Amino acid sequence: MRFHVVALPHTVTSKEFCSCAYTGKVQRFCAMMKSLGHEVFHYGGEWSDVAATEHVTIVTAEQRKTWWGSNDTSREFYKIDWDPRVDYWRAANDAAIRAIRERIQPRDFLCFIGGACQKPIADAFPAHQAVEYGIGYEGTFAPYRVFESYAHMHYLYGKQNQQDGRYYDEVIGNYYDPKDFPGPREPGDYFLYVGRLIERKGLHLAAQVARETGARLLVAGQGVTDHGPGWVSAECGWKFEAPGLEYVGTVGVEERARLMGSARAVFVPTQYVGPFEGVHAEALLCGTPVITTDWGCFAETVLDGVDGFRTRSLGEMIWASQEVAKLDRAIIRQRAMDRWSVDVVRHRYQALFDRVGSLWDPGGGWDSLTYDPTQKRVLGRWQ
Repeated sequence: MRFHVVALPHTVTSKEFCSCAYTGKVQRFCAMMKSLGHEVFHYGGEWSDVAATEHVTIVTAEQRKTWWGSNDTSREFYKIDWDPRVDYWRAANDAAIRAIRERIQPRDFLCFIGGACQKPIADAFPAHQAVEYGIGYEGTFAPYRVFESYAHMHYLYGKQNQQDGRYYDEVIGNYYDPKDFPGPREPGDYFLYVGRLIERKGLHLAAQVARETGARLLVAGQGVTDHGPGWVSAECGWKFEAPGLEYVGTVGVEERARLMGSARAVFVPTQYVGPFEGVHAEALLCGTPVITTDWGCFAETVLDGVDGFRTRSLGEMIWASQEVAKLDRAIIRQRAMDRWSVDVVRHRYQALFDRVGSLWDPGGGWDSLTYDPTQKRVLGRWQ
C-alpha cells in the first residue's frame, strides 16, 4: 500500500512540536504504516523529522516565520485559523497538490489530519480514497473516517443530524510509542496538570483541590501571561493561587513523561465533551492514575477505580486525590499498553485500510471480504 500523509502548515512534524496533539499523530502514523512495510509520503513543514519513504516540504521555515513569527508556542497556543480560505492553508494545499500529483499512483490512499481545511487536496484527486484518520475536530468531510472515541463520533452524528451509522466510520483511539512513556515509577509528593491553561481544560478545578487539601500541584502547559512562586495567571485572565501550586513551563516529551511518571495522579478535568484528551492516555501509559470528569472519552477510557477516578464534584475530586494511592500502577500501565501502544494500534489501521481498499475491487466492499479474527484483519474475497 502507498499513503500520502499531509501534515499541518503551522508546525513541523517532529517532537519539538509535541504540544500539538495532531502533529504528534502525524509523526506516529507515518512510522506505524511504514513499519508494516508500506510506502509513506509525508508532506509537511521544512525540517520535519518523520519516518517516511519520502518527506516533501510544502511549507518552508521562512513561510512559517512570515505567518506565525510572533507566536511563542512555549507560552501561547498555536495561533491558527481553521479556515481553508486563509493564505497559509491555500499555499500549503496548493503545494501539496503539486507534490502529490508528481508521485501518486492508482489505489494510493490520501490521509488527512486537518479536516475540511484540507478538503481541496482530496477534491484534486477524485479517483483516490480520502481518509481522515484521527478525527478529534468537527469539520469532517471524507467518506472514510476514523474517530478518536465513540463519544466524539456520536457527538458529530448528532450535530450533523446523522441518524444512521456509516460502515466506513471507525473508532481508533490515539496511539503512542511506549518508549516515550516509561513506567511505572514510585510516586512522588505532587499531583500534576498538563494542558492549555484555560477554563475549558479545568485547571481551576485542579487548583481548587490543591487549595482545599494543601497538596502540591505542578502545572505545565501553554497559555501563561505571567507567573511567579505559587501562582499561575493564564490566558483566561484568572490568577490561580494555592500554597503548593507551581508552574513548570511547557514541557517536551521526555520531561512530560518524567513528571507524569512520578506524579501521585494527573488531573484531566476537561469541561467539554472531550474527543480523546491525550494527556490522560500518556499518564496511564506511565502507570500513573488520572482524575477526570465523567463525560466524553473518559467514559470509554477510564475504568473507575482501576485507571483512576471519574468525578462530578469537588468533594469527589478531593476523595479521589486521596484514593489514587491504592491503585496498582503496573495494571494501569499494562491496560494502556494493550489499547494505545503503536505496536497494537498499527494492526487496527491495517485492517481499516484493507477494508477500505477492497472497494477498488469489482464486487468489493461489504459482501466481498473474509476476516481472520486471529490477525484482526481482512484477508480477501470469500471463496
